[in-house]
Formats: sequence, C-alpha cells, structure tokens
Amino acid sequence: MLVSAVRYAMACWNERDTDAMPNPAGPPATPHPARLRVGVIGAGRVGATLGAALARAGHHIVGVSAVSEASVQRAERMLPGVPIRQPQSVLADAELTLLTVPDDVLPELVTGLSATDTPLTGRLLAHASGRHGIAVLGPAARHGALPLALHPVMTFTGRPDDLERLTGICFGVTAPESLRLVAEALVIEMGGEPVFIDEASRGLYHAALASAANHLITLVVQAAELLGVAGVSDPARMLTPLLSAALDNALRLGDAGLTGPVARADADTVAGHIEALREASPEALRAYVALARLTADRALAAGILSAAAAQRLLDVLAGVPR
Repeated sequence: MLVSAVRYAMACWNERDTDAMPNPAGPPATPHPARLRVGVIGAGRVGATLGAALARAGHHIVGVSAVSEASVQRAERMLPGVPIRQPQSVLADAELTLLTVPDDVLPELVTGLSATDTPLTGRLLAHASGRHGIAVLGPAARHGALPLALHPVMTFTGRPDDLERLTGICFGVTAPESLRLVAEALVIEMGGEPVFIDEASRGLYHAALASAANHLITLVVQAAELLGVAGVSDPARMLTPLLSAALDNALRLGDAGLTGPVARADADTVAGHIEALREASPEALRAYVALARLTADRALAAGILSAAAAQRLLDVLAGVPR
C-alpha cells in the first residue's frame, strides 16, 4: 500500500507542470497516470459525490459502505456497479479510503477501524469534515495510515447535479507536509482548488463557513416567511435580485457594501421594524436586533457611522430584550 501512495505522489510531481494535471476550473480531461483503488465509507451526499468525482478522474472505486435505505439508493445511483460492503472490507481493499460520515461520528469510526486487524500502513485515509483536521485520524496514523483532511466548501443536496457543483470550488485541506502534493492532486482531480488550512485553525475556518452558509439559509427563509405574511405572493422572486446584489457587494466591498437603515442611521425606521416584528414574529425580532447591533458596531468601526449616529441606533435597540 505504501508503494501505491508513493507511486501516486511521484506521478503528481512528475505531471504537476504538464497538461496531464487536471485544470482546477473544470473536471479533468485526462485521467491521472497513477490510479488508486478507492473506498468510500459513508454514502451520504458528500461521500457519494466525492467518490463519483474520483471515479470520473480515472480511479477505481472498489467498495462503498451504506447503512440507511437512502444511502444505499444514493450509492447505487451515483456509484453504479460498486459493491456495497462493510466498512472494514472497504478499507482492506482500498489504497485511498474516504471517511465521509458526520463530524461527531468520525472519531469513533477512526478508533474502531484502527482497532481491527486491517493493515493501515501506507493507506491514504481522507475525511471530508470541515471541523476536523488530521488530528482526528491520529489513531490510524499511529498504525501507519497516511492522513488527509479534504473538505469541499459547498452545500450538497443529494441531487444528480451535486457532482457538477465540485467544479471550481475550494477545498479546505489539512495534510502533513509530506502529503501536501498528494492532497493537492486529489482535490484538483475532483475539479476543485486546494486551500491549505492549519490544524489549529480548523475550528475557526469551519465556524466562518457555517455562519456564512447555514445561517444565511435561516435568515433568507425567515425573510421569505415574513414577506408572505406581509402579502407578497412570490417572496423568492422579490428577494433573488436583492440578495444577489447584497452578496456581491459584501464579497467585493466588505463593510463598505453596507446599505439600509442601520448604515444610514435611520433610528426611527429601525424602531418601526422592531414594532412590526414584535407583533409578527418574536423569534425574527431577536435575530433582527442581534444583527442590527452587530451591523451598527461594524459600521462605526468602518467609519460609515459617526459615534453619535451609532449611539442613537443602539439606544433604540437597547430597549428590546435579548
């Protein structure tokens, strides 16, 4: 197994500056010269998609583990012809194994696999967790496994277009120095762009992504529900251009992209919002006030608001229970 990992690394090095290396902007046109036997433990939305991406790159998927009926169906749909096997069996037959299970399950899975009789020396073990780096793979690494953390920065829905969503996205990668080239090549083969994250920064990295993506969904769905209560028949139609512009402004301009009543110090308007939300949705009111306070603080720090204007807003917000 170590020979296979070394062969793959050497092929990555030899081809890194040639046309044989895949283009990060799209799926590879030519399979990598050193193909790996790949196993997938956990046929969730991410595992099935990454397995399919590696198969598309020319690697051989030797087995997949799936427990629920939904995961079995997903494996059959996205990894057709790949046998469904027990995790230990998948690991035993693979040179690269993807451990694509929920974050909280991953430590127990690694400990359990490390306690089996399956030789781990020279086998590449990669997980797709955003939260964890390679320390979680420590029990397996102590038995000779080669640890990688390859986190695709994308949401997956379980639909067939998930595979195409990999094209051009970033992967948060943590790897030992000796395996950085291998991690980089695997990500590029899947159509992504590797971004290396220090082990100590994984928690902050994942918290930032969760705040940006997961909490955004909550805010948008909540806004759509409030618009519906206000009588808007198609909230998505109304929100789409506004949110697209706001996201573009945030990514291009940072705090300078702030607009709206808080950025303008319209304290009376903010007070009107508070009264409307108090009646319509106390839960939405709490979120509105917390974000308005944060927005005012950031606008003050960025010089968008004067101290006096920010204080007027904060005085209005102070009267709302946290």
